[in-house]
Amino acid sequence: MFSVIVMKLNLATGIIPSLNVAAGLLGFFFVKLWTKELEHVGLLRTPFTRQENTVIQTCVVAAYGLAFSGGFGSYLFGMSAKIAAQATEQNDAQNIKDPSLGWMIGFMFVVSFLGLFSRGPQKGLSISLTLDHNNGTATAYLINGFHTSQGEKLAKRQVWMLGKCFIGSFLWGFFQWFYTTGDDCGFTAFPTLGLKAYENSFYFDFSATYVRVGMICPYLVNVSVLLGGILSWGIMWPLIDQQKGHWYPADIPQSSFHGLNGYKVFIGIAMILGDGLYNFLKVLRRTISTFIVVARKGSNTLPITDNDTSATAFASYNDEKRTEFFLKDQIPLWVAYVGYVVIAIIAIVTLPHIFPPLKWHFILVAYVITPVLAFCNAYGCGLTDWSLASTYGKLAIFVVGAWAGSTHGGVLAGLAACGVMMSIVSTASDLMQDFKTGYLTLASPRSMFVSQVIGTSMGCVIGPCIFWLFIKAFKDIGTSGSQYPAPYAIIYRNMAILGVDGFSSLPKHCLTLYYIFFALAIIINLIRDISGKKIARYIPIPMAMAIPFYIGTYFTIDMFVGSAILFLWERVSKPKADAFAPAVASGLICGDGIWTLPQAVLALAQVKPPICMKFLSRNMNDKVDNFISSLS
Repeated sequence: MFSVIVMKLNLATGIIPSLNVAAGLLGFFFVKLWTKELEHVGLLRTPFTRQENTVIQTCVVAAYGLAFSGGFGSYLFGMSAKIAAQATEQNDAQNIKDPSLGWMIGFMFVVSFLGLFSRGPQKGLSISLTLDHNNGTATAYLINGFHTSQGEKLAKRQVWMLGKCFIGSFLWGFFQWFYTTGDDCGFTAFPTLGLKAYENSFYFDFSATYVRVGMICPYLVNVSVLLGGILSWGIMWPLIDQQKGHWYPADIPQSSFHGLNGYKVFIGIAMILGDGLYNFLKVLRRTISTFIVVARKGSNTLPITDNDTSATAFASYNDEKRTEFFLKDQIPLWVAYVGYVVIAIIAIVTLPHIFPPLKWHFILVAYVITPVLAFCNAYGCGLTDWSLASTYGKLAIFVVGAWAGSTHGGVLAGLAACGVMMSIVSTASDLMQDFKTGYLTLASPRSMFVSQVIGTSMGCVIGPCIFWLFIKAFKDIGTSGSQYPAPYAIIYRNMAILGVDGFSSLPKHCLTLYYIFFALAIIINLIRDISGKKIARYIPIPMAMAIPFYIGTYFTIDMFVGSAILFLWERVSKPKADAFAPAVASGLICGDGIWTLPQAVLALAQVKPPICMKFLSRNMNDKVDNFISSLS
């Protein structure tokens, strides 16, 4: 279920909120229900524990995590002929690899397990014990709360709320389907802010999914994407469109990247790269500074922050007992080393057969330096709660793409290298979050590691199968303006083209705007960091602002509505909002996400909705009426 949800979000906008809370809650509910039935008939006398709850949650997160890090909405789909045709540059056969279920599953198995072995377990455990890991800590407190008498009662009420919202969201998706028999039909094409605003993608599309995303994302993220939509679709694109015939040819197709589409994509890329570079350098500086503190003190303890305070200085008795218990069940060091070497050898042998431009020495170099990057990302994520897996992936795109060259399939090699790097670094960071959860719930790290392996194996099959279902059921997937435009697929491909070809293919003044917005992203981040927390919470996030630049602003309206609902709920009753908002949000997104499965089945069976609901201007409506009258 979560893999379907993540895949839908990945292909629609690329915004993936954390589903760890929902995974822990549903894991508790279903297993608790099952064990109580077994106890009732006398087949079970052992209670369901928080340690088992943690292991289940770890497995689920590992499985659905591959629906995102597998690149089905970014680098992997960016290899396809459909995306290459939109990019117009470097779309020859050696730079194209169309999706196929067989090679996708094989690729996932080859690259997804290295992250589990990419750093010594001793280091991994020490990171988990000493760093904050906000997401892992929050999940642990949630699971610990479930397994108390009061927490169990609240969990039941939360699940009941989730179930009602799930059913309502599912039925709402089913109801909307009846009105979508043609293009631009249904509630998703409702011009709620007027027809002119609709032409510039400003409208509320009645999506329960993005209303829910707005409820769970921080207010600043929701405001940032809305500001990005207003800046791009409300101001910049209409002004650049007026330069048609001056800055770019007036007769080129709308989808061409030598026209307005080029500005949309590459200005968005500039903000993404500027934000990524700044945060990469910031996290790297903070990570290095913590090791300098350790070196000066001659201590083996990794500090929680970059100040001169050790993690053990204020360790409580409970923390000491947790640490003692957690370190008893370590994963043997030789397992990590042997596992990494064996899987690396398999990858070096097999990956060049899947992607011929990705030569074996590219993979060897990547696997030599990746453990260091995986450790830095895991440690940096623990310090800042910010994973830079996608930034490392983009770095691989540029380095390997330029290394391979335009005449040797550099675009495909860069995208494949991005997949190798991103999978390893992302998995290592996720495992650290899970270890922190396990540390706080007294779960066995060895059991969690095995659970991660099982979940990763499931994700290697489930993710490609769901993506295959999407591309077979929805024929316009990856097309701008469609239900699933896969915005990051075209962005990642154009990054690879940029790394291979440079800036020669950009339209007039696009390069100047690229530099301006690249610098702007860095300046905004710098202002956020030096202004203090009180002021920084009102300064937008450049990465979030860049998301609507290419795909439009309709989802930003939905997210803003979700954040407004949460804001009003907190004003009326903050305790109830804190307790039930995650359940309501999870129910909305689960119901709408699961409706995608029967919708896909209906599409594959060529069952079409019976009605088209369209909205016309007064003048167009008169023309349609006159035309119908003339026919009668």
